[in-house]
Order: sequence, then C-alpha cells, then structure tokens
Amino acid sequence: MINYRPIARIISILLCIVGGLMWTGIPFSAVFHEDVRPLLLSGLTCVAFGGLLFLVPNPKGVPIRKREGYLIVALSWLSMVTFGMLPYLYSGMIPTVPEALFETVSGMTTTGASVLEDIEAQPRGLLYWRSLTQWIGGMGIIVLTVAIFPLLGIGGIELFAAEAPGPTSDKLHPRISETAKRLWFIYVGLTGVLGLLLWIFGLSPYEAINHALTTMATGGFSTRNASAAAFGPSIQYLLIVFMFLAGINYTVLYLSLKRRWTEVWKSDELKAYLGLVAFLTIIITIGVQLETQGAFEQSFRDSLFQVVSLMTTTGFVSADYTGWSTSLTLIFFVLLFLGACAGSTSGGIKLIRHLVFFKNSYLEFKRIVHPSAIVPLRINREVVPGKIITHVFNFLLLYLILFVFGSVALAMMGLDFMTAIGAMATSLGNVGPGIGDVGPVDNFAWLPSHIKVFLSFVMLVGRLEIFTVLVLFTPYFWRLN
Repeated sequence: MINYRPIARIISILLCIVGGLMWTGIPFSAVFHEDVRPLLLSGLTCVAFGGLLFLVPNPKGVPIRKREGYLIVALSWLSMVTFGMLPYLYSGMIPTVPEALFETVSGMTTTGASVLEDIEAQPRGLLYWRSLTQWIGGMGIIVLTVAIFPLLGIGGIELFAAEAPGPTSDKLHPRISETAKRLWFIYVGLTGVLGLLLWIFGLSPYEAINHALTTMATGGFSTRNASAAAFGPSIQYLLIVFMFLAGINYTVLYLSLKRRWTEVWKSDELKAYLGLVAFLTIIITIGVQLETQGAFEQSFRDSLFQVVSLMTTTGFVSADYTGWSTSLTLIFFVLLFLGACAGSTSGGIKLIRHLVFFKNSYLEFKRIVHPSAIVPLRINREVVPGKIITHVFNFLLLYLILFVFGSVALAMMGLDFMTAIGAMATSLGNVGPGIGDVGPVDNFAWLPSHIKVFLSFVMLVGRLEIFTVLVLFTPYFWRLN
C-alpha cells in the first residue's frame, strides 16, 4: 500500500522552496518600477499551501519505496508546474491557463519553447522568474530536495533513481545526499562564473543573470526576441563554451575538477560527444559556406552554435537553420533526437543510449559469424549488464513509438506534416526550436490551446525520460502488494 504521508511532506517542502525562489524576482520588479504583487502573492500562495501540507503527520524513519519515489517525482513536477504558472496568471502577462501551463512546463522541463510573441515588452521581474524556472528544472529540484533529506530523517535513493533514470549508475559518493550536494555545487558554481563573464563581456547584470540561468540549465529562454542572435560574436562563443560544458556528465565534470584525467578519458560518451560536435560542425560549416558565400568565421560560428545548442537541447538560436538547404535542415532535425551526455542537464535520448545501441548492433554481426562466442558489450571498458541493454532498447523503441503516434495525433489536430513532426520531436526531446512553423524564428503562440496542453504533457514525459511518467498508467503500479 502506498504511504502518502512522506509524499505530502516532501511536496510541502518543494512548494515552500518554489515560493521562496519566486520572491527572488521581487528586487528586479522593484528596480525596474514594476508591480511586485504577482510574484509576492504567488510566493505567498506556494508557501501557504506548502505549510498546510507540512501539517500532515509524518513519522520519522518511514522508508520511501520505489512506488512512493515515482509518485513523489510525478506529483512534485505537477505541483511545481501548477504553482509555477501563478505569476503569469496573477499579472495577466499570460492570461489563459493553457498558455501559462505551456510556458511553465516549457520552463521547468528546460524545453525553451514559448508562447510569448514580444519578449522584450514583458515585465523584467516575470522574465527573471521565467528564466529561473529553467534553472530549477535543469538539474531537477528533486535532487536538491534529496540533499536536505537527512534533515527530515528520510532516505532518497529511490527519488534520485526516478529523477535521473538514465542507463549509467556512476556515483560521486556512496551517500546520495552528498552526491546531490556536489552536483549542485558544480551547477551553482558554473552558473555564477558564466553570469560574471557575460557581465564582463558587455551584458547588463540583469541579462547576464538571466542567460547564465538558462544556459547552464540547457533551457534556452532569452530576454531578447532574437535570442542569441541579438548578441555579438564574443557573447556567442562564451555561450557555446558553457552550453557544451552543461552537456557533459556532471560526474565527469567533478572528476575534471579533481584532476582525475585518467578516469575522465575513460568516458566513451565524452569522446563521442566531442567527436560528434567536431564532425557535425565541419560538415555544416562547409555546407553553409558553399551556400551563403559569406564570411567563413560567421559560417563557422553559426554552425558550431546551432550544433551545440541543439545537441545539448539548449535551444538558443543564432541563425535560422531552416533557411539553409534542405539537407542541412534534415541534419538539424536529426539533432533533435541526439541529446548530449547522461547525467547532464540536457534532454533528449542521450548519447550513452545511442552508444549502447550502435555498439551492440555492431557486435551482433560478430555474434552471427561466431554463434558460440561470448561477445560482451563494453562501455568505459566495463561490461554492460544485459538488464541495461534491454532497458536501453526498450527506451529507444518506446521513444520512437511516442514520436510517431504523437506526430500522427498532432497531424489529426490540424498541423501540417513538417510542423507536426517538428513540434513532437522538439517537445519530447526538450529542445525548443523545431522545424516547420515551430522553427527557430517562430514560436508556439499560434497553436490552439488543446495542442499546447498536449505538448505540455509530452514535454513532461520527455523530461522524466518516459518510464517515470508512463509507469503510473500501468495496473501493476497500483496493485496493493
């Protein structure tokens, strides 16, 4: 039987945290002479509901099993999204629930798709909250909560597994709370460094903070209508570096900080990440240069920026890649399915799953030729258990099925073919820009409300890597045993 008491306690703490983070936008509203009441009232609402839930009795030492863990993750995200859209609704910045829901889910899942048509005309305090929703979702607020579980007398390994259900099991420290703390120290530290550098390179403190939050979250929300295209080359190169870093497994980043280079270079996923970025940048730069005949540096920068932005699922835009040749547009469409490294803030399928699939497929030819031979699959020089291989193949198949059926559903709702597959791919992969009429120079404001609600659900499924959400819809999950 599911124990709902620890679930209520944890969600209560989350709501109080979200409410407190809303209040950090009040100084921006005050400095820019805007109405502070939307953020103030929204924060009070969160804290009040969180306080009421905290009153639910919760005996110490109650274990959280896997079922409670998955429920906590799902209900926590639902709660964060529900209360996270209050500033938009209270202020009238986004007056309807479907649009506010879409913007909030897009922020929390770090997708970066938006329904705002004139971003620069919006209140600065609320745009800061919009950026902060991506930063909250970037690492997963559940991991932050796991870090404070020792204060509650509750263990959190099940929550970490539900929040980060990728195929790797690398741990920085045997205690999951210590792991969460170290991940967040890296996350906060890189965000601070990027914000400082953006300010030094010429952005205002306000814009530097916003873009640091959304870059390290691989989210892509910007305070400019033109996104990163509004900035000069130096800012774009800086964003490229930190988008790339944000796409690296945080375990590898930690090992780099500790100068354990031997262990860093054992990562097959990191090698694939570096190789793919370099290869795709060269190919696309050549294509853009031949097509536009423009300055080589511009072609190289735009190509590198878009490759890193889409691979890390950040979604910043420096050029309209759908305006290039059809072959280049097709390459960028494929990038919507790649993702960066597992254990990073990026979305998508993740490169480690692609590695497992392609390596195992290649080894299958060897097994066919030598049917009696034992040919193990190795990643990072270690044998991958059969259970992990099965999970990866199931994930890839389920991802493909969801993409196909979701695209068909969107087409039946009235979208043309290119827009349907573009919207589904970018929402499921938490990327932001797609192809068709939801490309890099378009937004999602024109979509009907029911499509926005549908895509909001798709973004949540993609952010929690499919199984965490869909397991709740199986009869096995709810059986009383």
